[in-house]
Amino acid sequence: MAIWLTKDSKVIVQGMTGSEGSKHTRRMLAAGTNVVGGVNPRKAGTTVDFDGTELPVFASVSDAMKETGADVTVIFVPPQFTKGAVVEAIDAGIALAVVITEGVPVHDSAAFWAYNVARGERTRIIGPNCPGIASPGAANAGIIPADITGSGRIGLVSKSGTLTYQMMYELRDIGFSTCVGIGGDPIIGTTHIDALAAFEADPETDAIVMIGEIGGDAEERAAEFIKANVTKPVVGYIAGFTAPPGKTMGHAGAIISGSAGTADAKKAALEAVGVKVGKTPTETAKLMREIMSAG
Repeated sequence: MAIWLTKDSKVIVQGMTGSEGSKHTRRMLAAGTNVVGGVNPRKAGTTVDFDGTELPVFASVSDAMKETGADVTVIFVPPQFTKGAVVEAIDAGIALAVVITEGVPVHDSAAFWAYNVARGERTRIIGPNCPGIASPGAANAGIIPADITGSGRIGLVSKSGTLTYQMMYELRDIGFSTCVGIGGDPIIGTTHIDALAAFEADPETDAIVMIGEIGGDAEERAAEFIKANVTKPVVGYIAGFTAPPGKTMGHAGAIISGSAGTADAKKAALEAVGVKVGKTPTETAKLMREIMSAG
């Protein structure tokens, strides 16, 4: 079992014929993902060979879905074309759109997020500026390395790509149901709360790791949600404990104002609702290991 991405997911890649799209399509296939085609209007009707696997290129997401039954798209297109690619995926009604591209203008992210909401949110958007989603042993949609952990019963949701990878590696002997990198931009499609709700409802997930970072109030809102809705144990880590006050760090969303948005404020909010928060990723993994061994 996994959330949103399973062994039965049929994946297409918008931008499959580009350098990044091609490279990561090959990696997704090697991980066992059922990639069924790509989208590039200029190369529609052609095929691309990936180490003996011939994948067709379609003119549009809609065409790809009709021909292959695809229900997931991974988007590797330049920032200036990302809004159009996401809108195309929304118009086609695909269930999941994973937007890897970084550097997407915030007003473009706001526009396609609002566009999706206006159409009933039929499409779940993960990203932009994210590593994607991986259900180890089943499927991998994005750029998360496929060989750093195995399948298991921990759910992981993270703003940070590299910390996603580190946590997967630290707990590789226990394993994960699904790992979701939601991205650190100010406007993203899927939030901590969305993932927490999905993991809470997933019978194959026993505990949850939540990685946040300084800036904004997403982690404080997640704490309120955990208090009201989550019965499974949650451990957390907040990137940025050593960040100098008043300085913008890392992701575009990591902007703090006064005491709001600091790592200590987020840690306090989470601990107030029973979430154990590590001061380092390794300490956070140790807290989760204790929970899983006690269970």
